[in-house]
Amino acid sequence: AIDEYKPLDATTNPSLILAAAQMPAYQKLVDDAVAYGKKLGGSEEEQIKNASDKLFVLFGAEILKRIPGRVSTEVDARLSFDKEGMIQRARRLIDLYKEVGVGKDRILIKLSSTWEGIQAGRVLEAEHGIHCNMTLLFSFAQAVACAEAGVTLISPFVGRILDWYVANGDKKTYEPLEDPGVKSVTKIYNYYKKFGYKTIVMGASFRNTGQIKALTGCDYLTISPKLLAELSKEHVKLTPTLSVKEAQACDLEKIHLDEKAFRWHHNEDQMAVEKLSDGIRRFAADAVKLERMLKVDVVSLPSCV
Repeated sequence: AIDEYKPLDATTNPSLILAAAQMPAYQKLVDDAVAYGKKLGGSEEEQIKNASDKLFVLFGAEILKRIPGRVSTEVDARLSFDKEGMIQRARRLIDLYKEVGVGKDRILIKLSSTWEGIQAGRVLEAEHGIHCNMTLLFSFAQAVACAEAGVTLISPFVGRILDWYVANGDKKTYEPLEDPGVKSVTKIYNYYKKFGYKTIVMGASFRNTGQIKALTGCDYLTISPKLLAELSKEHVKLTPTLSVKEAQACDLEKIHLDEKAFRWHHNEDQMAVEKLSDGIRRFAADAVKLERMLKVDVVSLPSCV
């Protein structure tokens, strides 16, 4: 798909890696990751953790052979409330990339947009020069905190916001510009551009091409191969719906969020609270499934590997 659509950047997450790791075409990457974990030794748990990190990096390195930009690699979602744990794991991933000849300038480390994750991103950016992609972002409070932390990029989720409103409200269909996920990203984009934040807004998690076209003009969009295929069949001229000029003219007011204010404002958004916790659980569950798959390989490999 990357060879066909030629994107600038690409992203991974535990769910995508789990799916890819079960495909015969990528068995060698799994075998190499397991051999790496076995070689480092330690307890079975340590071997599996090292194999898992290595697998993420091997997939990332393969992707980087096919794109000119950066690949996003995710820190274990089970660390979402452990600031120091996320920092340590992120630095470990960067070291693993360095071992295969990939510099940190081509990597975005994905962190959950919890308060702890955002503060981990602040430290990684400012003290270690490691660029971060803040994922599982659903609330305006999360976006404001990320901007104040000076992270490189945020991935506000459009489709999952829509999913929540469809599941929890009477309205089941939305016109693109009225889509609650589209409106959320539009507000974030306008806020960032009005107040001069450098953090990149990358709309993510799309359910249909209407959402994508409604966010034309956004800094970046991350789009699945399925929706890219649908877009490639359309031959229409798109007019940007988002622009810096219009953003600077909007009536948003600048706010500052310390930890207490962040937690309160985020908590006031029921959708965001539920989707953040649900997203963390889902990514964590897929990380566990991946480790179970690797565990079978680790215990079956001879100890002399």
